Order: sequence, then C-alpha cells, then structure tokens
Amino acid sequence: MERLKSMVPDTLKAVVGASSADDILSTSASLLHFFLALPEFQLMVRDLVDPERCVSGKNKDAALDAKQKGNRCFSSADFSGALAFYSQALIVAPFDARDKDKNLVSVLYVNRAVALYKLGFKIECLRDCNRALQISPGYAKAWYWRGKINASSENYEDAMADLHVANLMETSSGGKRQIEGEMKLLQVQFTTTSGSLTQHDENIFKISDVPHEVKVKSIVMPHKGRGMASTGEIPPSYLVHSEEPYAAVILKNCRHRYCHYCFNELPVDAVPCSFCAIPRYCSEHCQLKAGHQSRNNVEEVSLHVEVPTEIENHIREVTSENWEEKIPEHFPEHRHECLDANWPAVLPHEVVLAGRVVVKSLVQRRDLVEIKALDLSYSYTELAVEVKLELCIYAIVLLVCLQRSLSLDLPVNPYFVYQIIIIMCQIRLNSMAIIRMKSSDPNTPQDPHRKLSSNEAASASTIEQVSVGQAIYAVGSLFNHSCRPNIHAYFLARTLFIRTTELVEAGCSLELSYGPQVGQWSCQDRLKFLGEKYCFRCQCRSCSVVNLSDLVLSAFHCVHPHCSGIVLDTFDIKSETEKLKQSRHAGDIYSLEPYVQVDKFGDLYAGEMDHNAQEKSYSSLHAGVGYCLKCGSHCDLESSCLMVSKALGNIKRLQDGIVRKELSSSLLSNALESLDQLRKVLHAYNKSIAEAEDSIAQAFCFIGELQCVMEHCKSSIQILEKLCSPDHVVIGYELVKLLSIQLSLGDVDAGETLNRLVIIFEHHYGSHAAVVFPYLKSFKREARKLCEVEDS
Repeated sequence: MERLKSMVPDTLKAVVGASSADDILSTSASLLHFFLALPEFQLMVRDLVDPERCVSGKNKDAALDAKQKGNRCFSSADFSGALAFYSQALIVAPFDARDKDKNLVSVLYVNRAVALYKLGFKIECLRDCNRALQISPGYAKAWYWRGKINASSENYEDAMADLHVANLMETSSGGKRQIEGEMKLLQVQFTTTSGSLTQHDENIFKISDVPHEVKVKSIVMPHKGRGMASTGEIPPSYLVHSEEPYAAVILKNCRHRYCHYCFNELPVDAVPCSFCAIPRYCSEHCQLKAGHQSRNNVEEVSLHVEVPTEIENHIREVTSENWEEKIPEHFPEHRHECLDANWPAVLPHEVVLAGRVVVKSLVQRRDLVEIKALDLSYSYTELAVEVKLELCIYAIVLLVCLQRSLSLDLPVNPYFVYQIIIIMCQIRLNSMAIIRMKSSDPNTPQDPHRKLSSNEAASASTIEQVSVGQAIYAVGSLFNHSCRPNIHAYFLARTLFIRTTELVEAGCSLELSYGPQVGQWSCQDRLKFLGEKYCFRCQCRSCSVVNLSDLVLSAFHCVHPHCSGIVLDTFDIKSETEKLKQSRHAGDIYSLEPYVQVDKFGDLYAGEMDHNAQEKSYSSLHAGVGYCLKCGSHCDLESSCLMVSKALGNIKRLQDGIVRKELSSSLLSNALESLDQLRKVLHAYNKSIAEAEDSIAQAFCFIGELQCVMEHCKSSIQILEKLCSPDHVVIGYELVKLLSIQLSLGDVDAGETLNRLVIIFEHHYGSHAAVVFPYLKSFKREARKLCEVEDS
C-alpha cells in the first residue's frame, strides 16, 4: 500500500485530498486510469490473484513435514506437541493428497484423534475419527480407534460394531489378531442397554430470549443524524433487538484461536477449510455455513464378505455427512475468497469485509449494474488526505482482485470503484467489533474460577474483552453513541443482542457505547477518539454538561487533608469550561458548585448529577487551575505532577515484574509507598489510584497473600463505583476477581458478592449471562458449599 501511495503524483494526491463525496466518481476515474496503466500495479495484482503464487494454498510437502514432526512428538510421549503438528498438517494438506496408499487428510485426522485420546479429549477424538471415515470409509485404523473411544465411554454397542467393521477392513493378519483380542475383552463388558455417545455442538446456542414486544424505529436527531428510538416505554434489562450480521470477518490476529464463522474459541479438534489454508472452524456446521462445498467420499467401501445388515447400517450412519442437511439457507461468505489467491490473506480485514459486502450485494441482486448493500451513513469529506487516498487505492485493488477471482463478469470501471469506496466508508463508520469475554488464564478458557493459592489463579479470575471480529449489521449499526449509554450490546456467536440498562421512555433515543464511556475515559479523550474515528463531536448527556466523574477521573487532592474538594489541571479546566459554554448557549447554565463537594453526595456515584442545581454565574473557572473548587486553596501542580509521575513509574515497574514473574520485595515495597503518595496527592476518586490498587492486588496474589489481595481489590472497586455506577458491567468484571478471592479464603461475604455479581450480569446479559460467563455455575456451587459450612 505504501509503495502504491508513493507512486501517485502529488497533483493527483492533492485532488483526492481536497475531494468531497460528490467528487468521488471523478477522482476514482483518475486514479483507476493511472493504476491500470502502471506496470507495478499489474505486478502487485498478479501476486494477489495468481494461484501459482499463492502462499496460503494447500501444500502436500508442508503437510507431510508437519506430520513427521507430529509422529516424532508422539513417539516421545509429547502428545500436546503431536496434536499441534497434526493440526498444522491438516490445515495445509490437499484434500486429495495420498500418503502411501491412504488419503493424507484421513490419516491426519486419525493421528490427531489418537493424540486427543491420549490427552483425554474423548468427544473430540470421536469427531476426528468420524471425519476420517467420511473421507475414507474403509480406513480400518479409524474404525479401530472409534471403537476404543466408544469403549472407554462405555458405549459398548457402538464399540463392538466399530471393532467389527475394523476387523472386516483390516488386511494384515497381525492387525486382525489385535482387533479380535480387543473384541474379546469388550465382549465381557458388553451390554445391550449401552447407548451411543451423544454429540452436541457447544457453539450452537439455544436462545431462550426473544426481543421485547415494544418496537424500535429509525429517527433523525439533531447533531447525530439517524438513530434508533423506542415507540413505547421499555423497562431495564429487556432485550430490544437481536440480529445476524449482513457480513462479518475475523480479525487477523485472532485467526489461530477463534472460529472463522461463529467467532467462538476454537476447540482442540478445529476443522480446516478443504480448499485453502486460511480458515479454521469449530465444527462442520460453521465450515459449511462459511462456504465449504461438500465433497463426495474419495474412497469406496468394497467388502468381499457377507456383512450383517446392522453393520451395513452402522457404516452408512457413521460415514454419511448428514450434518449438511441441518444447515439453513445462508450466504457462503468464504467461498468467493477460497480460490488459491493471496488477497484474502494479505489485504486488511476491513477490505476483506468490504469484499464480502460487495459479493453478497451482487449475488442477492443477481445483476452487475449496481452495488447497493446497506443504507448506512458515511463521512468521506471529513477524512484526512492520507485516509482518502488509502480508501481509493484499496477500492481499486479489491475491485480488480474480485474481477479476476470471481466467476462473475465484474466490470472494472470508475462507477464500481466509487461504490466500493462508499462501502468502505460505511464499514469504517458503522461496523461493530464482535467481542468475546475471556479469562486471562489461557489454561482455563471455560472455567476461570480456581482456588487462589498462586499467581496462576489470580490471572484466571480476571475478565477481559477481546475483539475477535468485525461485522456490519443492517439495523444494529444505526444505534447512536452515548458516553453514558442506556443500552448494552453483546454477542453470542455472530448474533448481536441489545438490552436496555435503564428505564427508557417512549420516544427516547436508544444509545450504546462505541468504546469510550464516562468514568473510564476523560471527556477530552472521548471527544478526540470519537472525532478521529467516527467524525462527530459527542454531545451526549455526559459530554455536554458537567459531571463529577469527568471532574475527579484525573483530579488532584486539595492540599488540606480533610478537604474533599477537587483540584483540576489546565486540560481538565479547559474541557469543563467548554461544557459550561455549551450549556450556557443551550440555556442551561451549570457551575462546578453542585459537584465539587464530594462528601455531600453520600452513596451517590460520581457520575450522578444534581440537575436542579443552577449557577448564579459561570465565571467560577477563570482562576480555577490549581485551586481547590471547594475551599479555594492553591495546589502546586508542578511538584504534584512530578510526584505522581515517579509514583506511577514504580507501579509500572511492579507490573513489569509480574509479567516477567520476577517480583522482588523491593518492587512491592516501593509500589506500596507510591500508592500512599498517590492517595495523598490525587483525588480519592482518581482512576490512577484504582489502577494502582489493582496492580498491587495482582502482586500480592503472585506471592499468595490473599487477604491483602482482597483488601486492595475492594479499594479499587470502591473507586470504580464512584466513577461509573454501582451496577455498571465493569463492576461485575471486577467482582469476578473479588469473589474468587473470597471463596478461596472462605470469606462469609462471598455470598453477598455473588448475589451482586449475578444481578449485574443478568441486568446486562439477561438469561444469556450463564452462556457468556459459564463459570457462574461453579461460583454458585462454591458459594453454596461455603454457606453450608457456616450453617454447620
């Protein structure tokens, strides 16, 4: 991209940079004419679309090499290593490649199944055996290991049938003797009441919630354009909307860990694409939905002996791809990219997403006259010069790649370039990040609760949000932003769900957060982020009037220890003064006076505002820099900033020590001293104190001082409650950590923390809370045991 940009003449760059939305067609024509005549551009496109130059295609030699490495690991009892190499071999193995006299892919599935069996993954082992048999129904080893796993799961009837088939397929006398020996041992345990192992796809959720009957409608709002509002009153925690994406794509940095269709975490028996080496899926269900074309079995079963009818039925049942029949009508997103071409792997994920939108629009419209995907807003004119040029070049590159890769006779002309640029602008402004909640402990992705007796358990109790995909939603993308939102968005697989987090009056705008929220980011940081990424100045209820959260987030403490007043620096004064000016123009003049005396709020959280309080004049900020807004005392901000910088440096060194697992007593001691200094210099609700408390809690967890962990964890939560709100979802994430500590210590308050945690999660996720956070069940079980001990 940088090379192509550098080749564009400065005069043409200037034209693109000064262009508006009305000029896109003419600038597209100029750029397209320039690049199509450029030899370097043609060479680059050839590298992107030529199958012979594809580095992401299948490769038999690479597959065999990985297989041999897996075999060596298996021989040395390194079953985890063997599993990794067999999985890598499956990704690059051509579907029709042979390994001696057998299909290579089926051999690899069986090899991985055996490694899974050794590691205790029974269901996954069985699935891999089935996959091998759907390719090679006559593969005796696959039937043998299928029988072994069924026997270990006490599915004796299936196990006997599997071994019977294995014996029929086996050609060597030694192999037959081994199988017959297994059958004799199994016959002793055999019972006709044994059922076959039940399989289920954990990635297919059964959704019990349905959207609330109150409808939402599109509205036009001042300063915000189109948005969504309720036609009636909606109570808190109600599901108001759910939707599948128009198009979605996985982020590049998540390709190895998450399913390329549903975006759930990949199981150990992930399924690769049969045609290229890029995607990995959690199941055949997702593989087919993404665009996998089913292949016929490459081998025919030829039995030269008479086979009982029940065995014939068993073979037919196991080897048939009956999962395909369960897939509803859908658009195969990956199919047009699966053509031995580099561009899906090389181009940024936003460009690949644009390609999926383009192809879906063309296929659904069944003509090539116009791309008309979604009626979403976009902001081209406000973009920076470099961004405009980049969008135009990517649109041309994508169009040429699609034209040369697809069977569609896609015209390469300025009008199609113009349409793709619009789609890319829409994606830039309206796409949503698909989020997964995960534990920071990679060893326990499904159950982050452990007894906290080590640093490993500490990380297991920490919850973080991970962006795994990007998607365009036809309706979901219309919901506007607020830094204090009244709805909460989350995802199950690809499906977007939106719930209310407070009472929403009829006709009220339904607004979610695009990232920054009050209490988490300062106002100036929020405005900067939203302006640069989404090209608008936020005028939500938290960015247009003074609120205590923005005041105290990075405020200093008054020089008098017993004064709870706020001291602001130049940047915060400027930000809050701007709010006051805007409020004054709007006719609602607020001052800092109602918000400076923190102690008068009692149990109210910091972001809560007294809207009845009005100001006699709005000039109270003129001399506010460095002065307490409660008592007027002056603070030496220069020396305070130096002290804070030194203290935060010690906290950072502590964090680095935790990461390196080199935590010395001096690091911890210095951090504790620095925390005391921060408490003296910064306001009690300053977020830096909360972050320092959390870092020190992690350090104490590293050395097993759980009582200290709990104390610092509680202190951090108390500050966050003031900055956000007591029932904010962020508090729920922190309570996960606190609860796991309390359960480890046998703290009697664990039950109260659990109840609060459940309320917060169900408030934001409804009945899906148990799906998003599956370890809630184990928390409840441990808390119940603790209560039983207390009662006894």
